[in-house]
Amino acid sequence: MAQIKKTNAIRILENLKIPYEAKEYDDDGEHPLAKGAAGRTAEKLGVDPATVYKTIVMRTETKELCVFLQSSLHEINLKKARNAAGCKDINPIKPEELLAATGYVRGGCSPLGMKKKLRTFIDSSALELEKINISAGVRGMQLTLAPQDLVKACDAEVVDLIL
Repeated sequence: MAQIKKTNAIRILENLKIPYEAKEYDDDGEHPLAKGAAGRTAEKLGVDPATVYKTIVMRTETKELCVFLQSSLHEINLKKARNAAGCKDINPIKPEELLAATGYVRGGCSPLGMKKKLRTFIDSSALELEKINISAGVRGMQLTLAPQDLVKACDAEVVDLIL
């Protein structure tokens, strides 16, 4: 098996001595905004879709960027996201803004290793699972790790985000 290329997310986990498994999968480069992309990732990896967590970057009315991790099975509840971030308005950033804001492309956005440290919120459903899968920071690679370890690595707040 070919050696996995180390991403910033992997380096962060290794520096923190957090155990993880990197899994590569075929990525066709198509990342439409349509529902189901994370579910297709789960299928390619052969894992339960409930364990695949998508990274959503949002902007508040004060222009603060916040990161939210939500199960691929659910939509994020904007009211709950606003409450978590303590703001009056919040919306996902545009896909074309993602690279400049985070250093990551759509379909390869990891909550670890962004250009700047952003406040991060992880849906509480993650803590019900033994392991979750998140983007490794490139298209076609996911990281599997304990959710508690991800909370630690991201210095994240655990909140209810489900619609």
